[in-house]
Amino acid sequence: MSVRFTAKVRGGMVALSVVAGLALGTAGCGGGDGADKKPQNSASASEDRGSQPRPQEGTDQVLAELRGEDGLLLKITSATRDVGGFVTVSGELKNDGDEATRVSVRTAGDETEIIRHGSSLGGATLVDSAGKKRYYVLRDTDGRPLTTTGMPRIKAGDSIPVFMQFPAPPSDTTEVTFQLPTFASAPISISG
Repeated sequence: MSVRFTAKVRGGMVALSVVAGLALGTAGCGGGDGADKKPQNSASASEDRGSQPRPQEGTDQVLAELRGEDGLLLKITSATRDVGGFVTVSGELKNDGDEATRVSVRTAGDETEIIRHGSSLGGATLVDSAGKKRYYVLRDTDGRPLTTTGMPRIKAGDSIPVFMQFPAPPSDTTEVTFQLPTFASAPISISG
């Protein structure tokens, strides 16, 4: 690359930065007529749905509670269909027992590719009984499950946030059964 070409590119980048800065500055300075008017057609997301907050906003709503080994309790607080064709199941894993405990290695399932990446919730599945399909936890290109991984020892009474991502069932499927090895199964509703 020549010095002349490099200088040209740098000059262009400086000019682009100056233009972008001026555009942002101009956009930030509104008309000073003193009448702050809101657009008539806009409505916030919370206005469209009443006063119910979205699951990601930290509601106390529990879709399901699943008991596991050693006093562990999995509370599922949301199962949300994402735009990209995924379902994200979120919640918290609480130690209801009297002693500190670890999540069983069996929750990772029995697939070699998932097990080699350590402790996880990779054995979780969603079962669509009506469609007669089972959906397994998604994985990245290296085979790591798209779930909470590397879970620490949980002290008595403590909890940790958890999540799992699955391929989304058809849009008309809103009821599925959530399963995780060592835990009871439970029906959950998918929103979104």
